[in-house]
Amino acid sequence: MLIVDDDALNRKLLETLLAADGYVVRSFSSGGEALADIAAQAPDAILLDVMMPGMDGFEVVRRLKVHPVLRHVPLIVVTALDDEASRRRLAGAGIEHIVAKPIDRWQLKAHLTALLGGAGDRDD
Repeated sequence: MLIVDDDALNRKLLETLLAADGYVVRSFSSGGEALADIAAQAPDAILLDVMMPGMDGFEVVRRLKVHPVLRHVPLIVVTALDDEASRRRLAGAGIEHIVAKPIDRWQLKAHLTALLGGAGDRDD
């Protein structure tokens, strides 16, 4: 499982929630760092913040979607953006799974179950 969020507290929260469900987590504070890591080892899924300095989540998604292998990695956007225009932009980028901030553990778990078929004992 890979987490990409520029906010250290959000990363720690997600790491804690996912570890409690048995996931092994790698986390990064920028899209560039995450993309370099993903190219070396594709994760089971990616939890991605949208509003980040430098390379934002939309650009990370764009780069993932054009990669022949990485475009199939399940993606959940974790964002504070809740306006209609942002949701349309996310949908247009091919994002179907969105978890609003503040993070609801059960909503996150439901998305992961839908994407991965269950939790725990993941190796990345």
